[in-house]
Amino acid sequence: MSASPSPRPLPRSPGRDGSAGHAAGPQARALTAALPWVARHHGQTVVIKFGGHAMVDDDLKAAFAMDILYLRHAGLNPVVVHGGGPQISAQLGRLGLESRFESGLRVTTDETMEVVRMVLAGQVQRELVGLLNAHGPHAVGLTGEDARLMTAVKHYADKDGTPVDIGRVGEIAHVDAGIVQGLIDNGRIPVVSPIARPEDDKDAAEGGVFNVNADTAAAALAVALGAQTLLILTDVEGLYRNWPDSDEVIPRLTAGELTGLLPRLSSGMIPKMESCLHAVNNGVRSARVIDGRVRNSILLQMFTDDGAGTVVVPDDESDVRETTA
Repeated sequence: MSASPSPRPLPRSPGRDGSAGHAAGPQARALTAALPWVARHHGQTVVIKFGGHAMVDDDLKAAFAMDILYLRHAGLNPVVVHGGGPQISAQLGRLGLESRFESGLRVTTDETMEVVRMVLAGQVQRELVGLLNAHGPHAVGLTGEDARLMTAVKHYADKDGTPVDIGRVGEIAHVDAGIVQGLIDNGRIPVVSPIARPEDDKDAAEGGVFNVNADTAAAALAVALGAQTLLILTDVEGLYRNWPDSDEVIPRLTAGELTGLLPRLSSGMIPKMESCLHAVNNGVRSARVIDGRVRNSILLQMFTDDGAGTVVVPDDESDVRETTA
């Protein structure tokens, strides 16, 4: 009778230098380490504002799309609200139209609004939806006009305490998130362009629409959906403590602390931080500004201890990681 064969050794995965490694390599360890975060976030809605350099760099766009798909397959409900500033400015330049800003907001004439609408809904949104849907029937694009998702009233910029007319720029008056929630419930990823229907029916009947700041739109939608988290991608590491004299990032602020800082912020950061403040003051557990120039910054934020940026929490929250979890 022949002897029983000896047990075969477990396969060993190669190390980075080509040598034999252990079956539980770095990738397996990373997946295991992410498991508590996946369990903690499961079923939560997270609204992500997509903007900045990540929108114009092809590699970062592809990485962003994969991050969003990862969130969805990990059991979260991601909702994307996108900007389009660089693309709008480029298209206006090609048409010989001027790009002007007041208090961090684009001055939007009737002519400019047509370009904004075309670029946001016809270019930026479609490209992002295409990237997501290259991996399955996941994403659905819509604008704030669809099913009256967002209605707005005219917004005036504030310049040294004086209101300034900046054209067809809207301030969110109402969000009816039913269409977005319906998509979430159906397993889809909503991708929203920040264009809003006028609150006034007469203005709407005349075809007028409003350009809404994407940070503001993302915050309003996060509140309407009862989202757990708002993430705002930008081109800086977070909110600097004393810019331009210091590049030290403030890791955490309560709503009250941020309220005191707002008057001293640079114009470009004001809409982002006001949006974070609005979100956490109205039920969102945490809002964070993160660096969209870092590949997989969303996954680092949601599933590791290495998330950076500036987190804003309600005044009664005491632990940063719990509020982002």
